[in-house]
Amino acid sequence: MFNYLHDYKLHPVSNIHHHTENEEKLPLVDSQGRVIGMALRSEVHSGTDKPLHPVVHLQVVKNGGVWLQKRPLHKLVQPGKWDTAVGGHISYGESVELSLQRESEEEIGINPKGAVPIGKYVWESNLERELVYVFVLKHDGEIQPNAQELDGGKVWQINEIEENLGKGVFTPNFEHEFGRYRNKIII
Repeated sequence: MFNYLHDYKLHPVSNIHHHTENEEKLPLVDSQGRVIGMALRSEVHSGTDKPLHPVVHLQVVKNGGVWLQKRPLHKLVQPGKWDTAVGGHISYGESVELSLQRESEEEIGINPKGAVPIGKYVWESNLERELVYVFVLKHDGEIQPNAQELDGGKVWQINEIEENLGKGVFTPNFEHEFGRYRNKIII
């Protein structure tokens, strides 16, 4: 299911930064997804160099709409806004597939088996630059938001999403992704 995506394997890297034992290590990639280095999570969110790093997003289609998460107020990026059901960093040495499974189970308590890759794109904000791998999953089962990861979630009907675009309700990244992949998300 993930054949066209590059798997992330451990490679010799030239720019390994000094790190603490507890801070998450993330791969740095080129625009094709090839690993070219490693950095700490705090370094990729510093807003200075903005090294390109990979993330996974899962759009969950449920009850004729799209299930979105509410970002917690303590998050550094876009606190309190509605966003893609699942979104998270790919850890250094981790495959796209494993990251999607880990993040899906961690954030909303589901197994993403059957998720379909629908594309990838580069997203840049004032804090970071990400290579986003996007998947869609039709899911009729229960979703259990992790209260430590997000402030709940709900199904938004397509017309509700469209009525609220550009009003500061959603993250800019979600709005971009919805616009780009709308016809692939509505399955």
